[in-house]
Amino acid sequence: MSERPDESGRPPAGARRTSGDAREEDGDGDDAVIGRALVRSLVVLGCLAAAACGIALWRFWPRPQPIPVESQLTLPSRRARPEVVVPRLPFTDMTAPAGITFVHENGAAGEKLLPETMGGGCACFDFDGDGDQDILFTSGCRWPWDERPVERPATQALYRNDGDWTFTDVTAGSGLDITCYATGVAVGDFDADGRTDVFLSAVGPDRLLRNLGDGRFADVTAAAGVAGDEGDWGTSCCFLDADGDGDLDLFVCHYVVWSRALDRAQDFRLVGGGRAYGRPQNFAGTFPRLWRNDGAGRFTDVSAEAGVQVRNPATDVPAAKSLGVACDDLDGDGLIDIVVANDTVQNFLFHNLGAGRFAELAGPVGVAYDTEGRARGAMGIDIARFRNDDEVGILIGNFANEMSALYVSTGRQLQFRDDAVSNGLGPETRQELTFGVLFADVDLDGRLDILQTNGHLEEDINKVQRTQFYEQSPELFWNCGVDQPTEFVAVALASVGEGFHRPLVGRGAARADLDGDGDPDFVLTSSGGAPRLLRNDQATGHHWVRIRLVGPAANPEAIGALVELVSPADHGTQRRCVGPARSYQSQSELPVTFGLGTAAGPVTIRVRWPDGTFSTHADLPVDGVHTLRHDAAATVPPAA
Repeated sequence: MSERPDESGRPPAGARRTSGDAREEDGDGDDAVIGRALVRSLVVLGCLAAAACGIALWRFWPRPQPIPVESQLTLPSRRARPEVVVPRLPFTDMTAPAGITFVHENGAAGEKLLPETMGGGCACFDFDGDGDQDILFTSGCRWPWDERPVERPATQALYRNDGDWTFTDVTAGSGLDITCYATGVAVGDFDADGRTDVFLSAVGPDRLLRNLGDGRFADVTAAAGVAGDEGDWGTSCCFLDADGDGDLDLFVCHYVVWSRALDRAQDFRLVGGGRAYGRPQNFAGTFPRLWRNDGAGRFTDVSAEAGVQVRNPATDVPAAKSLGVACDDLDGDGLIDIVVANDTVQNFLFHNLGAGRFAELAGPVGVAYDTEGRARGAMGIDIARFRNDDEVGILIGNFANEMSALYVSTGRQLQFRDDAVSNGLGPETRQELTFGVLFADVDLDGRLDILQTNGHLEEDINKVQRTQFYEQSPELFWNCGVDQPTEFVAVALASVGEGFHRPLVGRGAARADLDGDGDPDFVLTSSGGAPRLLRNDQATGHHWVRIRLVGPAANPEAIGALVELVSPADHGTQRRCVGPARSYQSQSELPVTFGLGTAAGPVTIRVRWPDGTFSTHADLPVDGVHTLRHDAAATVPPAA
């Protein structure tokens, strides 16, 4: 039985073929031969085509070109610059050896009230007339509602300089042993009796204390009429002859409108933490106050008519949030101008128009904002001719992550630019929160260097900002000269020493030659802590000369005089404006110091007195202090 084919029609494997099948097989074989021949032909044609394409590709494919050999580049020649070698500038912490035991009281008790962050100031002045510089520290106090027990209420602290770095606490019975929430201090002989008086700005009423000359001060605030208002918050302050009548008037900065109730209602918080200190942006602005000295111990508030009350042009509310003030004749017209450092709002420059009138020009002259037109958190301020020419520098310390400002005038023109970045100061000061700033010739080489005190507001700031610390190190910047690649260079820890560099909650700062060796020493204050006395131990061997002025009858301390070192002129013409108000809530000594470098003198000093007269004093020996007296009969106007 034959096997059936499968459904495909193909016979099963192994089935025998019949004759008919053989015939069909012969026919299929012819077709296979033809198919194989066709495939071979197609393969040959494909090979020929591929060969033709290969030849075409070989002929027309772009040949690799040889890589050209570049000639050797010639770099532009670099101007050779001398290496800047910073001298060793060591300081020694003399606080404890000198007998200074004062500790600042800020009243902090957990409520986090804004005034507790601002600290106090200090003043270096000769209160007893013995020729050396004594020290006054301002202090806050416990708040009236604070029920914590206290052994002795905090007061201001007066230390008498007994020489050889020995200071005696003479506060008790001095009249300065008063308890108030004092912040800033101004010193000046407002009654022209030859003794330096003291004004204390405060949270609440201010105080004016008249020097009686026997180590005691009398509170004459009420009689003088300068207490201000109960709700005032005074900060930096200064004596100056604002109206050109010869006697000393009084300028007082105010910070913000503040009260305990306002502060507590804000409920400020640290990120992820508890209550924090508030921001000035959340408090209303204020006006500074100018008190005109009317003589006979009386003052009159002339702020409005004098032009020092600045309003926000958009809202017409008081614009000032002032923390620092310094005075100088910025344009050489013989009139003293006022510059105010404001926190988070524009700074002020009050240009003296004469007769007690001022015009606020900070915006037009370029000192109101930073280079991008933004207000900064400005604190302390100082003014100096640090390049030994006609250019005036306005130095302002700013908040953390805002570099310090150094506005520099164009000659005697009232136009400024911020040189802090170009001269090397700005980048080095960006991280710190700076309060006190001072110009001082630390190494007596004839160029003014810069000191800054730093410290934050929040004790726990490092928990939320890893780059910030409550206690911060002071900084010293050495002036290399305007012809150097970097005008100011930060002095390293190894040079200044641990006593200088050790962190503190820095606030105010004052400079004075506390030991009579010619170079400037420093006093730094700390919020809620002990101050620091820094003895300058530089040993460069540079020469110096110090000038103390005895001025006209109405202004015996010659505040506002301009002192010029005529010779030698190794570093240009050095000029100093006599005035203690500088830094933050503090006052520096009145005598002025000129560093002479290696010049051995003698020197010539020229004085433009506050009354506009001039005198020249030739052949003064170096390395000493000279007292120059105003004599109306001997002084003459300068030659044209």
